[in-house]
Amino acid sequence: MDTTPRIGILSAMHDEIDALLKQLTNVIETTKGQRTYYTGTLFNKEVVLVFSRWGKVASTMTSTQLINDYNLTELIFTGVAGGLQSDLNIGDIIVGHDLFQHDLDASPLFPKFHIPLLNKAAINTAFSEDLLKATETFLAEFKQHIDSSTIATFKLEQPKARIGTILSGDQFISSSAKINELLREIPQAQCVEMEGAAVAQVCYEYNIPFSIIRTISDKANDNATLDFPKFAKEVASLYAAGILKAYFEMK
Repeated sequence: MDTTPRIGILSAMHDEIDALLKQLTNVIETTKGQRTYYTGTLFNKEVVLVFSRWGKVASTMTSTQLINDYNLTELIFTGVAGGLQSDLNIGDIIVGHDLFQHDLDASPLFPKFHIPLLNKAAINTAFSEDLLKATETFLAEFKQHIDSSTIATFKLEQPKARIGTILSGDQFISSSAKINELLREIPQAQCVEMEGAAVAQVCYEYNIPFSIIRTISDKANDNATLDFPKFAKEVASLYAAGILKAYFEMK
């Protein structure tokens, strides 16, 4: 086990951490279970970066390996998500407060969404005001970090940050009918993705502080046809680099 205290940074897609990898120095690569773990120094902090691949199983496997192999002080998940609330726009950011597995249903043995034996449905994050402040600081100057043509392509205007509830499930949500169903059951939900709640559960059970930042890439509806690799690499990964740089400077 690597005994150096490190901050873990996890994404579901390689493109989502592309900008972070370019900033990483003193890099050592370790491959296990078809994942590559990158240790090194990022903005004067010792970190380990890895992309998990899509879905709850993949992200659970990766985060468990990460926790067991590295001396994590905290774990941060970053990536894209589909917006659920009508006032969210592409480029907005949700800093997670709590996470549900929207496809978990062990009823009638347990209430819907409840995680068996944990006696809870939602897993709270180790949310910090510093992370929100770092996000807001980045968004105030995001045009200094994102190419103007990219801003035009994705119609990024005045992106905002919000603390909120994130839903995770092994489904790509692309219909208004499904959005309405999710909001009937968990009306406070801000966005939906495929990994966060699973990683949050792993961190909860291992007692590792967990945070999550999700960049809204689409409205998760019938028009969810955005070029995800392009958005992840040219927007979300640069968001992550800017936010984490500001966040690490506060620590």
